Amino acid sequence: MARTLESLARKTRSLESIRGIVHTMKTVSMLNAAPYEQAARAIEAYHATVLEGLQAFLHCHGPMPRTRDAPETRVLVVFGSDHGLCGNYNEALAGDVARDIARGAGEPWTVLCVGAQMADALAEQRIAVARTYLTPASTDGIVRLANRLARHLDGIRRANLPRSLTARIAFRERQQDGSAASSLRMLLPLDRDLLDTLQARPWPSRSLPTVAGPVEEVLGDLVRGHLFASLFRASAEALVTENAARMARMQQAEETVDDRLESARADSRRLRQSEITAELLDLTAGFDAFRKPRRRANKAHDAT
Repeated sequence: MARTLESLARKTRSLESIRGIVHTMKTVSMLNAAPYEQAARAIEAYHATVLEGLQAFLHCHGPMPRTRDAPETRVLVVFGSDHGLCGNYNEALAGDVARDIARGAGEPWTVLCVGAQMADALAEQRIAVARTYLTPASTDGIVRLANRLARHLDGIRRANLPRSLTARIAFRERQQDGSAASSLRMLLPLDRDLLDTLQARPWPSRSLPTVAGPVEEVLGDLVRGHLFASLFRASAEALVTENAARMARMQQAEETVDDRLESARADSRRLRQSEITAELLDLTAGFDAFRKPRRRANKAHDAT
């Protein structure tokens, strides 16, 4: 009995230690998500400024000509996770990317991947990865990653002229109900609905906008700003979603450990109570055994 109680005590101590580790990891995930979420909100403000500049350009130079059907170079940028403990984050996104590619037709996609584990998940879906980038470890890393990806896309565009460049991004993002879902969005060419909306939107000032500088250079700068903001936001949102998924997994693990810990403590209490009851019964039996000879001796003395 004592050995069983000792083993339960060791089990309880181990579970308490595991619970402390899981709780720490959950807290770290919560703290890690905060700066990425702030970065995502900050880039939205920058992106709004870029779109306002694009609106001014459209007001000055009129609607952009519609692109004709022409040979295109297609690039897909996939943002994954390299830190683990976040469920099937990479596998779910890789599966959605594979299904999206299978539904399409035309030129093959050149796939750029963020995260070595994401590259492995894509390889399991038989998707070849042209280049793999490391996942950023800070908000500064997001800036560097977005700049590298933007330069890489521009290099692909220049290397394949006069073909047009079609670029898409794929990442996981949070939903309103707290779950995560894959998001595949067009990056280039600029969304026609977005351009039409900017063209039709009234200018927010009485002063008419003016655009200084060569038209092509100004438009190129605006497109690069849009490209950078979109890549930055996708990377930041992917990191926020990753940490949220890890926090949810740690919450589940913490609840499981709490259940097992409560079960181990209940078993310890039951065994301890059983041991106490057995000792009391032994004491009662010994006391009765001690009293019986004296009782018989008293009866014999009374009979004489």
